Formats: sequence, C-alpha cells, structure tokens
Amino acid sequence: MTKNRVEFELLGQKYAIRSDATPEYVRRLVAHVEKTIKQIQAEGGPQDPQKLAVLAAFYITDALFQSRGASRQKEGAAVERVGTLLELLEKTARPS
Repeated sequence: MTKNRVEFELLGQKYAIRSDATPEYVRRLVAHVEKTIKQIQAEGGPQDPQKLAVLAAFYITDALFQSRGASRQKEGAAVERVGTLLELLEKTARPS
C-alpha cells in the first residue's frame, strides 16, 4: 500500500508524516489535537509548546481510556442480557 505524505503545522512547528491513512483522516487527527490544545490554553494551561503537547496527549489518552471502559461496560451488559435471554428461551423451549 502506498504511504501518504501529509504536512501540517502544530504549535508553530511544521511536520511531515507518512501514513497509510488518508490525508483527510490525518488532518482530522491534527484538528482534534489542536482543539484539545486550545481547550487547555483556555483553561489557563501552560503556554510552553512542549508542555501543551504533553498535556494534550494526556487529555486525549484519558478520553480514549474512558471510552474503552464505557465500551467494555456496555459489552458486559449486553453479554449478560443475551445470557438471560438464552436461559429464558431454554426454559420455554423445554418440552412439558
């Protein structure tokens, strides 16, 4: 597969990466990081670019972990409901 080269600027620094992802997808990722950095700045966070980048990484990772946890909880609840339904079906399907 051909790697796409995508150039972008973040915190005053220019970057170029190669990725299997489409340039549009990479730009969406960059936009998300920029949005997170602006949120940190609006909350009175540091102005140092390196510290902003590290905090943005923590914010984004926290959101990812919380999302994964919520997904696992939903998955567990769904498995439990399916189990309950199977038990009910087995009870009603048994010959009397």
